[in-house]
Amino acid sequence: MSAHNDSAHNEPEPVDLSDPKLSRFEVYKEGLRRDDIEIIHYEPRFAKPGTKAEKRMERIVGGLFLFSGLFATLFVVAYIWWPWEYEGAATWRDPQTWYTPILGTTLGLSLLLFAVGVLTWAKKLLPVEELVQDRHDGGSSPEDRRIAEATVDGLVEDMGLKRRPFLVKAALLGAAPLGLAAVAPLGALLKDPGDMLTVTGWNAEKYNDGDPVQVMMRDGALVRPDMVSVGGQITVYPALDHGATNQFPTSPVLLIHLRAADAEILRGNLYPMYQDVDALWGNFVAYSKICTHVGCPTSLYEQQSQRLLCPCHQSQFNVVDNAAPIFGPATRHLPILPLDVDDDGVFIAKSDFLVPPGPAFWNRPSLPEEDEK
Repeated sequence: MSAHNDSAHNEPEPVDLSDPKLSRFEVYKEGLRRDDIEIIHYEPRFAKPGTKAEKRMERIVGGLFLFSGLFATLFVVAYIWWPWEYEGAATWRDPQTWYTPILGTTLGLSLLLFAVGVLTWAKKLLPVEELVQDRHDGGSSPEDRRIAEATVDGLVEDMGLKRRPFLVKAALLGAAPLGLAAVAPLGALLKDPGDMLTVTGWNAEKYNDGDPVQVMMRDGALVRPDMVSVGGQITVYPALDHGATNQFPTSPVLLIHLRAADAEILRGNLYPMYQDVDALWGNFVAYSKICTHVGCPTSLYEQQSQRLLCPCHQSQFNVVDNAAPIFGPATRHLPILPLDVDDDGVFIAKSDFLVPPGPAFWNRPSLPEEDEK
């Protein structure tokens, strides 16, 4: 008990915070003392404000902020005006090939330079300060609030916001384009997608004057049953102008020639909507190539395990069960394109996909694996 009294007796007398003669730092220090915080070391980065060294560092930090704003502005400009639509195969010389790299580079450099600017400001301009605190619970009395105000004022003074207007303006100029870069992609949501999420290039009424759309390979060759060996698979497209380009991004299909036993299993497992249209032709099935997770190409077919694999995030689909997901992040089956063969012996699509292909979206129709199986 006496040790406790001795300790209390040795504590410094509380400072009268109403004393107008107190400096900002004295109020700040008293606030720290009342919170059991001890200043071990406190030293300004520059002993004398306004020196050439300090001004040079201000210019460096300000330059980082301004360059950050410049790259953020370039990101917004590229996002809105840089050509991005593909019209057939493209090489590195075509501007649309550089669309994504430019977006990533400009936004990455903007964020990096702004972060380096903040860190440099803290490391090269703020005072060197070392504190030790014994944490405790306590209320917020009027004096505590007074101390908090002095602490914030002290932080503002240490950062030099009042005497470094160039840095404040540079930071704002750098941050403003960054904010615009964050908002700009939302502009893509303003355009009504129409039926692009539900209608593909296999829609005969919209793209082929009502005649069934034939199946072709990427080079334009029409596809016949004898072109795919048993257990084999090829990627096919609607036989339309630009049918194998990004003008029809949700149309690629994986045409698989199943073994007879596998085709029989699949027929027994078909969802009712696929049974109603007799979606298979012989032992052939055509699954959408667009993964239902985030749209990567599901191009790896394992005949022995009867699985389709998406290489991006390792989703796996059961080929003999409506391509239902059995592993990975995908949550719904790959749609089947109903197949037939015309009088010329060429594969045709009986109709468009019965459910929208690709990743899910708002207001998407119910899933057959939820409603029909």
